[in-house]
Amino acid sequence: MKSLRHIGILLFLLSFAFAQQNYTLINPTYLGNEKRNYYGNNAPGKLDIIWKAELGEGLTKIGDKERYWKGSGWTGQPLLIEENDKLYLIQGSLDHHLKKIDADNGKIIWEYEFPDAIKGTGTLWESPAGQLMIIQGSRRGPKYSTWSSDLHPLRAISYQNGEEIWRYHLQRGASYSVDVDGTALIVNDTLYLGLENGYFVVFDPDPASSKIYKQYHRPQTLEKHPLFHQNDKYTHGQNLITESSPSKLKDHIYIVSGSGHVYGYNLKSRKIDWDFYVGADMDGSPTITYDNCLLVSVEKQYINGQGGVFKLDPSKTADSSCVVWYFPTNNDTSKNASWEGGVIGTATVNDLTKSERMPYLAGFSAIDGYLYLVEHDQIDTAMTWGPNLKHRYPLPKLFASRWIGQSISTPLFAGERIVAASYSGVSLFEFDDEQKLHRLERRYIGGIESTPYVHGGRIYVGSRDGFLYCLGE
Repeated sequence: MKSLRHIGILLFLLSFAFAQQNYTLINPTYLGNEKRNYYGNNAPGKLDIIWKAELGEGLTKIGDKERYWKGSGWTGQPLLIEENDKLYLIQGSLDHHLKKIDADNGKIIWEYEFPDAIKGTGTLWESPAGQLMIIQGSRRGPKYSTWSSDLHPLRAISYQNGEEIWRYHLQRGASYSVDVDGTALIVNDTLYLGLENGYFVVFDPDPASSKIYKQYHRPQTLEKHPLFHQNDKYTHGQNLITESSPSKLKDHIYIVSGSGHVYGYNLKSRKIDWDFYVGADMDGSPTITYDNCLLVSVEKQYINGQGGVFKLDPSKTADSSCVVWYFPTNNDTSKNASWEGGVIGTATVNDLTKSERMPYLAGFSAIDGYLYLVEHDQIDTAMTWGPNLKHRYPLPKLFASRWIGQSISTPLFAGERIVAASYSGVSLFEFDDEQKLHRLERRYIGGIESTPYVHGGRIYVGSRDGFLYCLGE
């Protein structure tokens, strides 16, 4: 009987391991991969509402004021996984919960509660032991001070059952915030992430390496690098937060900091050895282009000029010589928004999904209400002032611009179509045979800050109206 029991346990473990491996990670991290340059395979031709799932609302704290937020915030892109031939979404919500959702009908499978609103996008990662988990950040928690020893807004959650695996402790630094909006990048089983306390951290996410602290497990920090200079404390005050997600290019990881720097971390020397200073608040993540450059979005804050988008060549010295081009966007003249101008979201590219007849395009949605498309490897004859009005830079060739409404979301290329969300809703564009851009449809859904995802003729996107939408034909 004892041997039979052992055989039964062994068969159970084998079946469990097989079940664990029977999945495909379709969108495992923000903007698809370590270069942030893949956004989905097949956009629909219409924007009918197939289903919508209520995400709920939760209490958060802005300064000394308590507010209720609902739905999905910035960056809020759903992760997508195929498990046993079915599609599931992983979606963070402003109601404090991380949710696994059936992509066919919007049914919630499980929820895990965080200490506060979840704005950012998670990362799906399989541990060396085969355990699939979601590494997700949130705001710090309305009941905690920024100096609390119980701040754990970054956590790992089991994909299978929504149970907690570990939680990571954040310490208050020179920055006023201890939230986590960025998305973790994992390279060779090591995690790299910029935090809103102003630091770039490196640690082992493997649960087997974590230590028990009180009643939960805690990963141990291997490295911590400041993403600001001492002078930034005078120009930015305590607004030294990093909200962007790191990207990998060759032997470097690049990250954009809210203190106004684009940093390059050397994976060989384990040091930051590239530092391009802009000075603005910058929130978007660096996108890697096919020609090994970085696209970096710039907000209109702490600068004398206009916000916009840089293309930088990190193989060159981190000064004006590394600038390939700069594209300024207009300021917001309504005076009703939280931003003066520039680009808050990430600039994206069609490098991986374009047809042979299409040029290499970069797209970005701006505070001025326009979606801009530029040929990111073609220079115009004109020059423009940079964000600090100290240098003049080349302009890229403008391909098209379309009004979509004020936006902090990130537009997506999927073949011959573009999906662009804004506070006014979702716009669907298509290139015709003559490479002209046409709007196919617009769906008025209020308050979209999140980044959509496109797959199998469906668009999945969360909104501040309280719902996650599935759009298509």
